[in-house]
Amino acid sequence: MSHSRSRSTSSLLVALVSSGALGAGGCGDDDCGPGGAPAAGLMVSSAEVSLVYGGLSALAGNDCPDPDAPAGVVSVSIEGRTTDDTGFVTLCIPRPDRLMEAGRTLGLPLSTADVQIFDLTGTAGGCTYALDTTRPPLGTATGTGVCSNGNDPAGFAIELDGNVSLRRTCGQTIDQVAVALAGRVAVSLRAQ
Repeated sequence: MSHSRSRSTSSLLVALVSSGALGAGGCGDDDCGPGGAPAAGLMVSSAEVSLVYGGLSALAGNDCPDPDAPAGVVSVSIEGRTTDDTGFVTLCIPRPDRLMEAGRTLGLPLSTADVQIFDLTGTAGGCTYALDTTRPPLGTATGTGVCSNGNDPAGFAIELDGNVSLRRTCGQTIDQVAVALAGRVAVSLRAQ
């Protein structure tokens, strides 16, 4: 009795998955990249303001190094702009090797947060907005498709779900506004 070719291929695939030979390190060749995440979709919003960021790109620049990181793990900076080109966002990830783990935290630079928000600016309704560093962000971040510690040419996706405070300037009036920071967006790899 002969066995079908597809059955032996399926059996081989099951054996490889069971043994961990596929997807070693949490990312096989088919798992790297943004996985259909939109190019723009990171939103800062409240009843008073709505800003959308996209065009995110990453660079291993060691801008927020973690002294406890293993050899070869370099912090990754992410930059993007508002879709109306009036503002920008800058994030830094001290340990990109942990970005796909659940419960990654948001915070400010020089904190112990897993994703640090360096800058967040924009313009809407005649007012300018900038990150209020007197109130630390709260929330979580999750990466998908992160390979080679965030340095894979395929890029990856990042999803943020949190709250930040922005300093709003409308003419002579300066105040603070609480906003949600949420969305999943593609991150490309920037050439060094």
